Amino acid sequence: MSFKECSLADVEGNLNLVSEVGVILPTYCEASNIKNLIEEIESLNLNVLILVIDDSSPDGTAEIVRNLQKKYGNILLYVRPQKSGLGTAITDGFRIFLSLPNAPKYIVTMDADYSHNPRDVPRLISDARMGNDLVIGSRYILGGSIQDWSAMRLAISKLANFLASFVIGASVRDYTSGMRCYSASLVKAILGDLHSQTYEIQIETVRQTWLRGYRIREIPIGFVNRKKGKSKLTLSEITAFLSYITKSILLRYKVLH
Repeated sequence: MSFKECSLADVEGNLNLVSEVGVILPTYCEASNIKNLIEEIESLNLNVLILVIDDSSPDGTAEIVRNLQKKYGNILLYVRPQKSGLGTAITDGFRIFLSLPNAPKYIVTMDADYSHNPRDVPRLISDARMGNDLVIGSRYILGGSIQDWSAMRLAISKLANFLASFVIGASVRDYTSGMRCYSASLVKAILGDLHSQTYEIQIETVRQTWLRGYRIREIPIGFVNRKKGKSKLTLSEITAFLSYITKSILLRYKVLH
């Protein structure tokens, strides 16, 4: 069940807050990370609304978030009945924020496993305030970095970005980064054309942004392989990504010929 099939009644927390920034945190078995991550975001002193989208984690992630809601009034929780993929988690998060009585002006997405540094969030927002509709935290521009990846993982990432660049043609170095800031106006424009189930959502959002002529900017970030827990990238998610790229290449070839 995705958010489009239910309503804000399924979202736990205060839906009437006025916040400039919304942060989407998709979670599955992040009990060892979510408390510290949320508290670090809270310490940034931003006017922020945090939305945790949990896929019924069996490790009690949602209960930890509920306890944090007693301390912080700016946390929303949406529990989905099963693990449904990163792509649908992000689009559900977009729909929730846009459905609020006071929708945030900017929406940040980031991993909930500490691969992304919360202290980079203000820099993303700052660049969005300058008129950039999609600000990507990039690992592959000057100043960006990746720590603790195997040579194979790095090669796969570089190949994915090469293919994405070939398909889309935007002046973007890191199509697959999950740390981003979107303007609400951009999200409204592209939401109806987002259909990704898993990690290919990162490329699809860049593609839809580029096709519409919205402004894209990259800023350098450091990416650190998850500090706790296991990688949750599955074979089906890799297959979905490759399928999206293949279809996009075939579509481009058809258009060009």
